[in-house]
Amino acid sequence: MRRLLGDITAGMIVLFARAITAVRGIWRGVAPSPARRVYFANHTSNADFILLWAALPAQYRRHTRPVAAADYWLRSRFRAFIGRDVVKAVLIDRNPDTRTEDPVSQMAEALDGGASLILFPEGLRNQSDITLLPFKTGLYHLAKARPEVELVPVWIANLNRVLPKGQIIPVPIICSVTFGPPVAYQPDKCAFLKAAEQAVLALRPED
Repeated sequence: MRRLLGDITAGMIVLFARAITAVRGIWRGVAPSPARRVYFANHTSNADFILLWAALPAQYRRHTRPVAAADYWLRSRFRAFIGRDVVKAVLIDRNPDTRTEDPVSQMAEALDGGASLILFPEGLRNQSDITLLPFKTGLYHLAKARPEVELVPVWIANLNRVLPKGQIIPVPIICSVTFGPPVAYQPDKCAFLKAAEQAVLALRPED
């Protein structure tokens, strides 16, 4: 029953996101695929992963899990229901002092189970819609652990205007989610992270 309720709620969230944003999924140099992937994107809103999720074809959305902060999504019973049962997030403890599981191992385990992931390498919400905060190293370590998994850059446009920080009522504005060609893993951490950042920035709308 709980699983059915989660699936119904997921469908309602996707319909609501599409109604508010008329979101378009733009596939540039890459196509939807059942292959295991890590979609890594810019991060301007707590609803980022929902919009990216809504832009995926339904048959792939079911197997795509966001990587999210446990302290945020387990703060209340309702959030825990959304995080665990609706979007089936990989919940990461961001506090090294209380952490009992390695975040990279958690993500790798999810990939090994057949899931694709949604990851925001900036870590924190970025108030800019034209630049990126420096990427944290989690994406690199995950790519190193699972180099066979496709790493697909994504740019989410306009969502920070739909749901500005501190607001709970969304403003209807057209949004887009642009997917780009996969980025190849390379052993040089700095070079890899710089290439990943540039791959996301290259997908920004020209206007």
